[in-house]
Amino acid sequence: MKVCRRETFNAAHRLFVEGWSDEKNQSVFGKCSNPNYHGHNYILETWLEGPVDPQTGYVYDLGKLKQIIRDEIAHRFDHRNLNLDCPEFNGKNPTAENIALVIWELLRVAIPDHLALTVRLSETENNWVEYAGN
Repeated sequence: MKVCRRETFNAAHRLFVEGWSDEKNQSVFGKCSNPNYHGHNYILETWLEGPVDPQTGYVYDLGKLKQIIRDEIAHRFDHRNLNLDCPEFNGKNPTAENIALVIWELLRVAIPDHLALTVRLSETENNWVEYAGN
C-alpha cells in the first residue's frame, strides 16, 4: 500500500557551476543561471509504501508525516535562497534533481526504516523529478 502527503514551498536558486564562465553557465542553464536568482513554487509529494497496520488501518499517520515534512523541509527551505541560505547545497548545484535528493536524505532519517520512501518534486507544472533512494 502507498500513501502520499503533498506540501508546497517557495524558494529561489541559481543554477551554475563555479569555475565555468558566465557564458558557459548561460549556455548550459539558460535563464536558470540568472546571477540575480529566480524562484519556484515547488510541489513536494512524499510517498510511503508498506503494510497497513491492522490496529490503526494506516500505513503511516499522515498527520505525523505532515509535521515531519514541515519540520525537516518547509521550515528549512521555504522562502529561502537555496544557494545562499541553505548549507545543504554548499558545493551542490540546486537543480530539481539535487533538491529531491537532499529532501529524500533529510526525510529518510525521520521515517521508519520498514517504509519505502519516494519523493516527487515539481519545479514547474511541466517539470518533475522523482527519487526513491536508488
